[in-house]
Amino acid sequence: MVMVFQSLVEFAVFHAALRDQFEVFLDEHRSALHDSLNGLTEEQARRSLVASKTTLLGLVKHATFVEKVWFDEAITCRSRAEIGIPDSPDESFDLHDDDTVASVQRAHQQACAASRRATAQLTLDDLVRGNRRGPLPLRWVYLHTLRELAQHCGHADILREQILSGTTRHA
Repeated sequence: MVMVFQSLVEFAVFHAALRDQFEVFLDEHRSALHDSLNGLTEEQARRSLVASKTTLLGLVKHATFVEKVWFDEAITCRSRAEIGIPDSPDESFDLHDDDTVASVQRAHQQACAASRRATAQLTLDDLVRGNRRGPLPLRWVYLHTLRELAQHCGHADILREQILSGTTRHA
């Protein structure tokens, strides 16, 4: 079987250490969510197209919550109140009047940078002890976060397509 690589970067990632592979994929998904807001008006970013609280702006705000839960709470053992995040994931989608595309993107970028700093000295086998599930290896945290970000990137793709096409389908 012959492997075909789309770029030198893809080739380098394929041969990189597992930790580096996780981080490249996490950063790709972080960027995709961040960029899902690019070029949208404030109204478009807040537009609700589904029965849940999910909006594009809310997805990126929720992704910021995810970063803080998994790379602050889980690693530092600080409470959500100390971190300044909601108690529940559902609340993390709530939009406030002062939430804008720029402010939510900035908060997301800051949270991602803090996540990278928090894990810089850890190995994939190091245990993080601040999660409600109990001690977990960093490897599991990376996998869980990657799974969640990938799911939300799919949501963002669909919502953005609907917003930009100007059409929505109602059942």
